Amino acid sequence: MRVSTALNRLLVLPGASVQGMEITDVGVIVRIRRRARSYRCPCGAKISGRYDRSVRRWRHNDLGLRKVWLEAEVARVWCPVCARVRTEEVPWARPGARHTRDFEDTVVWLAQRMDKTSLAHLMRCSWDAVQQIVTRVVADRLDDDRLNGLVRIGVDEISYKRGHRYLTVVVDHDTGRVVWVGQGRSLETMDRFFDELGPQRAARLEAVTMDGSSTYLSATRSNAPNATICMDAFHVIQWANEALDAAFRASQIPTVKAQMRESRNQAPWRKARFALRAARHNIKREHVKLLKTIRVERKELHRAYLLKEELRDLYQIVEPEAAYDYLAWWVKRAAASGIIQMENLARKILGHFDSIVAAVELGLSNSRSEGTNTKIRVIQRRGYGYPNPTTLTAMIYLCCSGMNIWLPMET
Repeated sequence: MRVSTALNRLLVLPGASVQGMEITDVGVIVRIRRRARSYRCPCGAKISGRYDRSVRRWRHNDLGLRKVWLEAEVARVWCPVCARVRTEEVPWARPGARHTRDFEDTVVWLAQRMDKTSLAHLMRCSWDAVQQIVTRVVADRLDDDRLNGLVRIGVDEISYKRGHRYLTVVVDHDTGRVVWVGQGRSLETMDRFFDELGPQRAARLEAVTMDGSSTYLSATRSNAPNATICMDAFHVIQWANEALDAAFRASQIPTVKAQMRESRNQAPWRKARFALRAARHNIKREHVKLLKTIRVERKELHRAYLLKEELRDLYQIVEPEAAYDYLAWWVKRAAASGIIQMENLARKILGHFDSIVAAVELGLSNSRSEGTNTKIRVIQRRGYGYPNPTTLTAMIYLCCSGMNIWLPMET
């Protein structure tokens, strides 16, 4: 069997045939030529004539212990659609790439499953090459159809760099997949998402979960008026804990340390904060004793604690159809409690009243988004950081959007 015939059967290059090979110090250089007579611009236009030509190499999957390079003649063409000279598109590599499709697909498949250092060592390429390949393949495979059929979505932000640098991540509640990632967490960021979503698909949204961010809230109300906004339960309870912390600090006596030294029966106030913030079903016997002491010695603080627990009951024991009446009853109790911190919390909750009730009635929270943020943190640690938001965004799409990558031997 001829060497060219054997290499054609081994490499299985689309739209090309092997002319010869050479073994050098840099690896195996396989000379190929394309079969098509016409040229194709990266925009898709077919062109018969060429502008000029040159020889180019592409890195391919290794053959044994040797690196493999494909060498072919490529042409530059004048594209009437682009109205400029462009390099032709070849079937074995993506436009602008110096690696073959098979090599890039292998790298991307591994990038979904292992850290960047091991991947670069295994494929004998650089970190920069891995990042560029992932970005290029994701841009090639990312389809606008991922935004079709969205009914219930969650919106949340995640920091990617010190200095308050954030990415806005949109997750589909029904599938758990990331459907959109944008840089920043401003009103303009959400407007970009809704511009890409389009008014017709935005009109089909039924529910959007989010935290208390005013930018997400205003952008959703203006671009998706039919969607019900649901306030995440975690952030509501977080507000209650912050109000309880403020009440706890306000209730402390300046000489509490001296009193603790004088009396062994004085409550250990360092543990009191955990007992106050924790849910009733999570506290231990020692925390129950602390709460009893607080009820006797800090009555106002104990009433604030009871209000916090009653607000937590909204998400745990209150039936969805009774959520509106229960929250209205709670707001009246907190507003009339005489505790400044709880009165401020009541006003804050009243400003988000409808979205809090909607979250209980629909049974929605931002748990999908928070789970996705945890996966993104794993991606960041596995990659030892990312130099810019573009590369991190590509990795998020690759690992969290349900993108299927097949190895060359599987296609």
